[in-house]
Amino acid sequence: MPPIGETLREARMRQRLDIADVEERTKIRAKYLRALENEEWGLLPGPTFVKTFLRTYAEAVGVDPYLLVEEYRLSEERNDTPEFQPLAPMPARDRRDRRGGRRPQQRPPRRGGLIAAAVVVALVGFLLVLGLLGGDDDPGEGGGEQAATTTDTAPTAAEQRQRRRQQARRRRRAAANAGVNVRIAPVAPTYVCVDNGPGTGVVFENTLDSAQTFRNAERVRVNLGLRSATVTLNGEPVTIEQSGDPVALDLTRDGSSEIDAGEAPCA
Repeated sequence: MPPIGETLREARMRQRLDIADVEERTKIRAKYLRALENEEWGLLPGPTFVKTFLRTYAEAVGVDPYLLVEEYRLSEERNDTPEFQPLAPMPARDRRDRRGGRRPQQRPPRRGGLIAAAVVVALVGFLLVLGLLGGDDDPGEGGGEQAATTTDTAPTAAEQRQRRRQQARRRRRAAANAGVNVRIAPVAPTYVCVDNGPGTGVVFENTLDSAQTFRNAERVRVNLGLRSATVTLNGEPVTIEQSGDPVALDLTRDGSSEIDAGEAPCA
């Protein structure tokens, strides 16, 4: 296979593009694009960003990005590909049940539920009897008072909107307390690597071309090849300063923060 830089340069020239055109397409600074074509890896932020830039540049000029990244790993990193780990392995009991074709036993309904239902029915009947016995008042006075009470307590449109906003805030707070939910929506195909903190396995590493959500009880760390992607944390947008550089984020229940390239997932 030809050298990586030569492959990128020839693909760019075949499409009659200059460095400025590729910079506009990829949002990667021109100095980094020249470093890729000259294979000056030391001028780039780090191995993680080299692979990110290689993928993005290759896709922009119609070259298979996986071949270039693999060539870079074999010639420069000489490390084994990290082993991906699933988010949550299937319990052993469920695997045995699926292999054996057995269905989990369903528990019979508890008698406590039937008793509670009977109590509720009795209480409703008691209230109905009270309502029938209390209907001897003058219909002219009692009916008017009841109608006035109903009109006074009916919520207005503004009150209904306020209640909906309060319910939405409660739902967001409940989601935040339950764990960390991170949604990534790329504007263009973007390299993404995700883990749940230092020392944890890689949850996801690939080029992302559509929105995807990642969940964890405590923490989600994201390495993005392009800052143009939209990121939300428990439904709230995360502010990302726009530039041509990649960005790495550490997201917890308390909020989000940018982290150094050397500490990013897949670095």
